Amino acid sequence: MSNRTDPVPPPPGGVLWSLSGDVRALLMLPAALTLQVAHPAVGAGVDEHSVFRTDPWGRGERSLGSLQLWVYGGEEAAEEGRRLRRLHRTIQGTDTRGRPYRALTPANYAWVHATGYPVYRHGARYLLRPLSHEQERALYAEWLQVGRVLGIQDRDMPQTIEEFWPYYHAMLADEIEKTPVVAELVATGTPVPPPDRGPWALRLLLRAVWPVLLPPLARFRSFLTVGLMPPDAREAIGLEWTEAQERALRRFCTVVRLVVPALPERLRYLPRARRARAAYRATRAGGLRPRRGGPAASA
Repeated sequence: MSNRTDPVPPPPGGVLWSLSGDVRALLMLPAALTLQVAHPAVGAGVDEHSVFRTDPWGRGERSLGSLQLWVYGGEEAAEEGRRLRRLHRTIQGTDTRGRPYRALTPANYAWVHATGYPVYRHGARYLLRPLSHEQERALYAEWLQVGRVLGIQDRDMPQTIEEFWPYYHAMLADEIEKTPVVAELVATGTPVPPPDRGPWALRLLLRAVWPVLLPPLARFRSFLTVGLMPPDAREAIGLEWTEAQERALRRFCTVVRLVVPALPERLRYLPRARRARAAYRATRAGGLRPRRGGPAASA
């Protein structure tokens, strides 16, 4: 249930509004997840408590749905933030350096949120277009709103870009490492079950061809994960990347930049983003003011 003190998601029509619902953002998510679990506590939490090995497709679907709610969920966004905090409340253990951790310790929870900004910023340069200085500042301000939706206090998040980069570089220098989960996410030989979502005929087909299809898909996923990682983070983690791979990534991203904008909106944007954009256009055309938290509240 929402109330007047709930934090509101990023504004309709903003930088994040356009970026996170674009299908190209899906290509950035593996890099963001990998950077998150490069933190010793976050990596240990995922290693010990996540179902990403046994139910990778379900976990991916739930994670994507949650992320979309943060941006397009309107009045549902704050409730999703509360749900996530309840979910993580009991997650604790020993991190990869032998230190006790809790998932909701502000420094740990804030890092999971913080990784989104540098990955979005870097990925946009390859897959969409480089953001202007003003757009970068707007994106950071909107990402802070997402942090508030997640229940992170302002005191635990750098409040400006000028404060963010020293924090980020200190984390890369002192905390980030190639955790076992990072190694697993970038490996190409990790077994993954065939998709268990979608029409049954497609699932049967994928199950039949999965032994042949998985190896190239795994290589492609690893390629994108490492390639769309910000270079300083890639170096801090110790992930290898060659000039030949960089050229291949740039060629692939050039094709993506040309093809995706030519697609119809129903293919270019994820479903919740598409509905929110349509609702926002309708309110503007009708001269109506969106509900508090944005038009996605009714989407």
